[in-house]
Amino acid sequence: MSTAFTPAAGGDGRAVADRLLVAGARVAGAACAEVLLDLGRTVRVYDREDSERMRALAERGAHCVVADRFDPALLDGVQQVVLSPGFPPHHPIAAAARDAGIETYSEPELAWRLREPGAARWLAVTGTNGKTTTTTMLAAMLARAGLRTAALGNIGVPLVHAANGPYDVIAVELSSYQLHWSSRLAPTAGAVLNLAPDHLDWHGSFDAYAEAKAAVWRGGTAVVNLDDPAVVALGKRTDADVTGFTLNQPEQGQFGVALGYLVDCTGPEPVQICSVDDVRPAGWHNVANALAAAALAGRAGVAHRAIGEALRGYVPEPHRNVTVADAGGVAWVDDSKATNPHAAAAALAAYDSIVWVAGGQLKGVDVEGLVAQYAPKLRAAILIGQDRALIAEALARHAPDLPVVALEGRDDAVMTDVAARAAGFAQPGDTVLLSPAAASYDMFASYAHRGDAFAAAARALIEGEAE
Repeated sequence: MSTAFTPAAGGDGRAVADRLLVAGARVAGAACAEVLLDLGRTVRVYDREDSERMRALAERGAHCVVADRFDPALLDGVQQVVLSPGFPPHHPIAAAARDAGIETYSEPELAWRLREPGAARWLAVTGTNGKTTTTTMLAAMLARAGLRTAALGNIGVPLVHAANGPYDVIAVELSSYQLHWSSRLAPTAGAVLNLAPDHLDWHGSFDAYAEAKAAVWRGGTAVVNLDDPAVVALGKRTDADVTGFTLNQPEQGQFGVALGYLVDCTGPEPVQICSVDDVRPAGWHNVANALAAAALAGRAGVAHRAIGEALRGYVPEPHRNVTVADAGGVAWVDDSKATNPHAAAAALAAYDSIVWVAGGQLKGVDVEGLVAQYAPKLRAAILIGQDRALIAEALARHAPDLPVVALEGRDDAVMTDVAARAAGFAQPGDTVLLSPAAASYDMFASYAHRGDAFAAAARALIEGEAE
C-alpha cells in the first residue's frame, strides 16, 4: 500500500473563458454562476423556469434568461457553455454549441479547472450502482487516517464551492453525465465499480455510456472491478495503471476476499483489512464497494488499520437496502435508490421470499433479465409508475401465476395503497421490498421522497394494526 502523499498540482484558471453561458440554474448551475461571477466573468444564465436562484443571480450581475425554448441567440458572444449535467448531448443547447465550436463542460470540470496550486487531490468513484456508498466509505477511511476530507461531487456541496477548500484529499462521486461533459478533469485515482445498461436514453448507447465512465481514469490510475466483464473490457483499453478488486481470492497486486476477510495483496505480503461481516449494509455488492474504497484509500497512503476501523464504524446512507419497519415476522425494506435493474438485482438477491414493490421510469432499459432471474423468489408484485406495464408484461411471461397489482396514483398517497396491498400478500418470513428498478421523477420529487413515503406508509399501517 502506498505511503507517499503529496499535494496536487493546481488547475488552470486560464482554461475558463471570460464570457460564459450557464445552462440550468438548479444547485449545480447556480453554484457555477456564483463562482464565475465572483471571479469577474461575464455570465449569462438560462433556465426554463424563474426561481429565487435566478433572481439572486440577476442581482449579483448575471444576465438571466427565462424561456420555454432555447434561442440560439443565447450563444451570441459566448466563449464557453457550462451545462447542468442533466442536459444530454442531443439537447438543442449542446448541439448548437457544438455546431458553433463552443467548448462545453459541466460543474465538476469547472471545479477542476479552477483548482489552485496545492488543492486537494481527487479520488473519484463512478459506476452504475454503489457510487454513494463507496464514496462515503472512502471519505470515512480518509477521515479515520486524520486527513482533511469530504464526500463531494454528485453528492453534498457542489465541487466549485469546495474544490479549493481546506482539504488534503476529497472523495468525489461522478456520474456518467458529469464525466461525459469533462475533458481535463483527471483524478489522482478513479474507480469504476460496475457497468450495466442505464441512462441509455441520455447517452444513446451502452458503449457511449461506458466510455463516459472511463474518463474517471484520465489521471492515470484505474481501480477496476475484476468480477464485472464490462468493466474488465473497459480496463483493457486504458493506458492507466490498474489495480483490481474481486470478491474471490485475490492474486498479487489485487484486493479481494480470503477466508472471510477483505484482503490487500498489493504489497509484499497479504494484509487482512476487516471481516466480511463488518461491512454494512450487508450484501456482497457492498463488500465489493468496500474493496474499491480501500483500493482508492491506499492511493492516499491510508493504513490498513484505519481502513478497517472506518468500515467497522461506517453508517450506511439511507434508501439503500435499509429495514424501515418489522412486524409480524415481515420486514419492510427501503431500497428506493435502486433506480435501475442492476441495482434492484442486488437487493432481490438478498432475500428469500419477497413482496416486490417496483416501477417508475425505466429510462429505456430492459427489465426482462431481472424479472426472469428473480421471479421464483416473489410472493407477489405491486407495480407503480410510468413503466409499470412493462414490468407487468415481463412478470406475466416468467411468472404467469404470480399475483400482480398495478396501481395508479402519485406521491405519498399511492404508497398508502402499496402498503395495504403488500400487507395482504406478505406472510411471516417475507420481505416487502421497495426496489423499484426505475427512476422516481414520474411520481416523486426524488428517490429519497419515494423511500420516505414508503417507510411512512409501512409504519403507519403497522401502528394502525397495533391499535
